[in-house]
Amino acid sequence: MITNINNIVKRMVWATLFTVHCSLFISCSDFLDILPMNEVVLENYWTEKGDVTSVRNSCYESLCSSNALQRIGIWGELRSDNIFAGANIPNDVSEVLKENILSSNPYCNWSDIYKCINRCNIVAHYAPKVQAIDPNYSEAEMKADVAEVSALRDLCYFFLIRTFRDVPYTRDPSIDDTQNYILPATKFEAVLDSLIDDLESVKGDAVRRYELERVNGSRYTFPEVNSSRITRVAIWTLLSDLYLWKEDWDNAIKYADMVIDYKRQQYEELKERVGDIREIDLIDEVPMILECPDGSGDTGGNAYNAIFGEGNSFESIFELYFSSRQNQENTWVSSYYGNNNTPNGRLRGNALTFGTSLLDVIQNKVPLFKSTDGRFYECFRVNGQALNIGKYVNSSVSYQTRSVTNENSLRLNTDIRGNNTAPWIFYRLSDVLLIKAEALVQRGLEGDMEEAFKMVNIVNKRANNLTQSLKETDYLNSKNAMENLVFEERRREFMFEGKRWHDLVRRSRRDGNTAYLVAAVKSKYEQNANAIAIKMADPNIIYFPYAKNEMKVNPLLKQNSAYTNGEDEEYSR
Repeated sequence: MITNINNIVKRMVWATLFTVHCSLFISCSDFLDILPMNEVVLENYWTEKGDVTSVRNSCYESLCSSNALQRIGIWGELRSDNIFAGANIPNDVSEVLKENILSSNPYCNWSDIYKCINRCNIVAHYAPKVQAIDPNYSEAEMKADVAEVSALRDLCYFFLIRTFRDVPYTRDPSIDDTQNYILPATKFEAVLDSLIDDLESVKGDAVRRYELERVNGSRYTFPEVNSSRITRVAIWTLLSDLYLWKEDWDNAIKYADMVIDYKRQQYEELKERVGDIREIDLIDEVPMILECPDGSGDTGGNAYNAIFGEGNSFESIFELYFSSRQNQENTWVSSYYGNNNTPNGRLRGNALTFGTSLLDVIQNKVPLFKSTDGRFYECFRVNGQALNIGKYVNSSVSYQTRSVTNENSLRLNTDIRGNNTAPWIFYRLSDVLLIKAEALVQRGLEGDMEEAFKMVNIVNKRANNLTQSLKETDYLNSKNAMENLVFEERRREFMFEGKRWHDLVRRSRRDGNTAYLVAAVKSKYEQNANAIAIKMADPNIIYFPYAKNEMKVNPLLKQNSAYTNGEDEEYSR
């Protein structure tokens, strides 16, 4: 945050103040112009509710920027066992894939995430002052705005500590040149505790739901604003995840249950308004979008199409929304996963683990996926010997789920997205179920293993079109087997969603070693696998180094010890 990005942050904040149009839902576009600071008199701006709304919306805009979103995707996915290099991959990205990460690599630069944090800090600072002078801006509205930006800020910090471990931390806004923003790094555990305390203090102020579902006869749609803005339910979900990383199992389970109960309530309310809902049904008492809607026969893909194709689904809790109407693009997905113009993308799936043949999956030769598991057909696009990424790239998928013996009987059909407006999902209902499952396994009280298996089984059964593919007796007698099952299910469910590397880091922190992570990541290396395994035995190397530029301008930062050789030695302090 710090000194070398301060001026950038300030200029962008001032430019944000002059944003003329604020959409009714949060969308993503790169619309900011740089204005000289002396063109704005600060005291003349923060005078009414609309000023707060404009800058609050710009917090989402900054998170949607291509630089920010690429970092979120690369930090959470690239180093994992899911990813291979694809076509025309930039050298900076290739070096990350090779585990040759230098502090000069641009993906060590965190300034775009801190831009979002600073905008959130500014809203939280000025919203109470505006409420005191604008009679049309109620206290409840002000508190809701502060809760919203606080959660966005905390989500950004959560990405930073999972990526870099210890990071500079402040809730004070960078507004003028009199402030000192050369800050030392705060320890991971202290930041995590602060994020939890912050969310606990504002959770009751956030909006639970902005709009009801739109109902037209027996049809219904879910308003974008309910999943593309922070809600109280999103804060509960983030708290559940934070408590999981803190290893506070009781609170992780408590907040997961609150979200699950809310989704049950939402489902029952929707049934009362619409009547029969053929696309959503209870699976072991939890409402889930079905792969094959009731009455549709054996054609799967409905859940994928709703969650990833259309976006803003019943299961969505928080996602970034992109709109072609306003020329907004998710360049992370379109460039690195693919689109209609470049269907191969710059990244591919791990062919060493998943193979390059649909027949291998159909014949149950791919250990992670059963032949009935639609997630393989939804995540991947087999093209010769390449395993291209299909998740988010495909706008729709369909396949047969019964009596499949070969590729012809699978009848797989995919449509590649014709624009660059794929959503990007941070949290959905499956996250909550599997967070709860992981916490239950770790708590280990009587009945916890059975309940954890139930949570995993709900996610797995939906993906297998209600086919029971897991045997409870294979897991209940071993904590290690249940823990591995949860991580395997998370890998299946969240493939290419920017979660796998963070999962491996969390497991390493809990285990006190990198053995599980190393065993997983070795699977994607045909060459130098043993050398990389030795390198990654160092628990410090699972985090990124601080950027060289940050080390130059901030003498209070001390470089991660795993990166103090070679080019970083000068800045190791």
